[in-house]
Amino acid sequence: MKRTAFIILSFLFVLLLFQVTPSHGFDSIFSFGDSYTDTGNLNVLAKTLNIPVFTDKLPYGETFFHRPSNRCSDGRLIVDFLAEEFGLPFLKPYLAKSGSYRQGANFAVAGATALDPTFFKKHNLKTIAAPLNISLDFQLQWFKELKPSLCKTTKDCRDYFGRSLFIVGEIGGNDYIDMFVSGLSMEQVKLHAHTIIQTIARTIKEVLDQGAGTVVVPGNIPMGCLPTILTMLKSNKYYSYDQKTGCLKRYNIVSTYHNTLLLEAINEFRYKYPKAKIIYADYYKPLSNFVMYPKRYGFTYNPLVACCGKGGKYNWSTTELCGMPHVAACQNPSASLNWDGVHLTEAAYRYITNSWLKGPYAVPPILEDHWVRLDRWKKEEEEGRSGKKYWEMCNFVKSLDCL
Repeated sequence: MKRTAFIILSFLFVLLLFQVTPSHGFDSIFSFGDSYTDTGNLNVLAKTLNIPVFTDKLPYGETFFHRPSNRCSDGRLIVDFLAEEFGLPFLKPYLAKSGSYRQGANFAVAGATALDPTFFKKHNLKTIAAPLNISLDFQLQWFKELKPSLCKTTKDCRDYFGRSLFIVGEIGGNDYIDMFVSGLSMEQVKLHAHTIIQTIARTIKEVLDQGAGTVVVPGNIPMGCLPTILTMLKSNKYYSYDQKTGCLKRYNIVSTYHNTLLLEAINEFRYKYPKAKIIYADYYKPLSNFVMYPKRYGFTYNPLVACCGKGGKYNWSTTELCGMPHVAACQNPSASLNWDGVHLTEAAYRYITNSWLKGPYAVPPILEDHWVRLDRWKKEEEEGRSGKKYWEMCNFVKSLDCL
């Protein structure tokens, strides 16, 4: 009798534990961004508009899919690893208009800018995305078009999106590259950075207003370490380069400035939407570590050299791009950080994904319980111990470990 009672009590305890333990699962994923996230939207547009692309050709996709996967990598992207983590299918590109999107949709498009084409035209700036309406505002409009097929009432939508994972970015890198290629000065680019952040913030606000419970906002990469930038915007002055990494300093300064502004915007959203989990996901620090200490992470190839490409010091040129005939990939992409001069290898994306899921390069980590931190913040304020609001105590720019 006692044994039976013990078994019943144990079962009830386990049942209660599952009820009160916070779940990190998501029913769907919705993603906005550029080529670091696109899973096929550019290829859909390319076929419609007869624009040449190369991600539908090998060696793109060779490592995991063993076929072209319409992704700008040799294998999976971060959004793919996140889908696997939460038991969801790989995100379908929204523009494919294929089947149900109840488990998520990808609005990201390779080459997308945060700012609209009208901005570039107004300021007489060149942009590779000029003929396409793929900027962040257009992606947000696609999300609004899809919404009626996902939920009907305000309550239903808030419940549904509250169980969804939203990823807003990485985006903005193409804007900065277009500005520098167009000849803008550092001061001019920094001035436009505020407009880029405002555009990203509008998208974050929109999904939060729709009921998003978890929003991941990735920052910018260290652009000065990309083979494309090192080739197209090279300098003949030795002091233009970081002596430790070989990266071009001025472009990394812009990336850091962008991330500082983005963190400030995220901080404001945390005040206004205290029930939402808003995550800053850092690309800059892990990639900087990969460049400085590549062998620690298994990258035995030069981290500033493209695995797939041809020509020049950094194995990249505008006339011989990855996917073109007679342009081959390196023998072991997993030992390389950079895939095609702009994008990363699957191996790099896997490392970064893990650092976002469990830390230390996401604040808070995706798998960490937000409510624990929120309770601590509220408790400190109620007891008057903090002096300032908890989020203000934390200098996100200098340390991502202060939470």
